[in-house]
Amino acid sequence: MIPRVTVSREASDVISTLKAKFGELMFHQSGGCCDGSQPMCFEKGDFKVGSSDVCLGEIEGCEFWMSKDQFEYWKFTQLNIHVSSGRGSSFSLEIPMGLRFMTHSRLFTEEELKNLQAVKFAE
Repeated sequence: MIPRVTVSREASDVISTLKAKFGELMFHQSGGCCDGSQPMCFEKGDFKVGSSDVCLGEIEGCEFWMSKDQFEYWKFTQLNIHVSSGRGSSFSLEIPMGLRFMTHSRLFTEEELKNLQAVKFAE
């Protein structure tokens, strides 16, 4: 199955560092309001997902969520999570490290669309 969300090696390293410090983590793709449109990393359970959220899969063992409305726009794209230097404008755990996660995306091919990993809806 083709994953809906993947992670770069550099972002994977940052996630490992954060997991060592905070334990289990989760991600939520921001919808673009006050905190821009960057993926935000939280200690698992610190961001409350609900019936309006969709889990696209996992990166480095961390669930990756976004709102259903936003997913409707992004359902034909694969998200790749990167990290860059610079201070983001959210409460994401990497911010004090002088880093920020960012999302790159690409459209799935017709063949990939037939073999996508299923999403999970919040209960």
